[in-house]
Amino acid sequence: MKNITILGSTGSIGTQTLDIVRANDDLRVVAIAAGSNIQKLEEQIREFHPEIVCVYNEEAAANLKIAVADTSVKVVAGMDGLIETAVYKGADIVVTAFVGMIGIRPTLEAIKAGKDIALANKETLVTAGHLVIQAAKDYGVKILPVDSEHSAIFQSLNGENRKEIDKILLTASGGPFRGRTREQMKDVKVEDALKHPNWTMGRKITIDSATMVNKGLEVIEAKWLFDVDFDDIQVVVQPQSLIHSMVQFKDGAIIAQLGTPDMRLPIQYALYYPERRFLAGDRVDFGKIARITFENPDTDNFIGLKLAYEAGRIGGSMPTVFNAANEKAVAKFLDRKIGFLEITDIIQYCMENHKVKENPSVSEILEIEQWAYELIENRW
Repeated sequence: MKNITILGSTGSIGTQTLDIVRANDDLRVVAIAAGSNIQKLEEQIREFHPEIVCVYNEEAAANLKIAVADTSVKVVAGMDGLIETAVYKGADIVVTAFVGMIGIRPTLEAIKAGKDIALANKETLVTAGHLVIQAAKDYGVKILPVDSEHSAIFQSLNGENRKEIDKILLTASGGPFRGRTREQMKDVKVEDALKHPNWTMGRKITIDSATMVNKGLEVIEAKWLFDVDFDDIQVVVQPQSLIHSMVQFKDGAIIAQLGTPDMRLPIQYALYYPERRFLAGDRVDFGKIARITFENPDTDNFIGLKLAYEAGRIGGSMPTVFNAANEKAVAKFLDRKIGFLEITDIIQYCMENHKVKENPSVSEILEIEQWAYELIENRW
């Protein structure tokens, strides 16, 4: 029996993780956490019987405590509660599926508590990769990627010598606006940006895919996960989303991981690594595939990807600024307070106005996040 904790259990990754639990009787959920969706949390508590649950919003936590008073579950709240849930002694592995920089502290504390990490919170590595990777080495825990692209790279490296990597080929669908110019995207509406052609994801990551900022975040994440230079990470647009990513080796050989666009596969692979389990669902039928096509990314019209490479190469606190500015800008776009193109304009503005700090601590990372938020609020 493997006991798991899910941080972000009501979101897209969290609910798909629970689908896997339903299909496997040797997985047990001992702890869950979410932001404020207590209706879904109550349903999950009554179905999976976790021992502890965190609601980040304290008022919502108080309401949930009343709603589940007939159960034995412990309800906690806030960042302290989130950390208590992340380090819960009964868990073997923690699925970190919260969106945003809220995931940094609980992930680091879970590592220190000796928990393996199924990492779906890319912001943790983007902003604190230097801390997280070192902590994982110090405490002897595994960081198992859940992003489909990083899982594909991880799978492609199975049995290979990582010192023989020549290049990582990180694939991208191109999003709903692939082929459009900035002029053609200036009047994009929220509803248009939320229509991803291949994947079903949460609202924030779907917008990130539309701007291609998501791919930029994944580039920075790949640098930390696989210990490669930015010059050795190439983004390749593959619109059919069948090839999830590839690794090119020194001898020119390329190993790729293919499959239907189903996030349950990388989630399940992380939970059971190195074992593979049966997973119900569609299979790729090569007899029905007309073609698989490739393009170079358009960094002139989708400048978020170019800015991510720039932030990553500068390093230090600059990736935190890139990430924090994007989080605030996407929130403003979803609230219809700014236009679609202003998302990357805001990121660029914050990067241009930031004085880089080398090797920032967690507290400094969170202070820089607030600095970026305040800078944006004062301008937009």
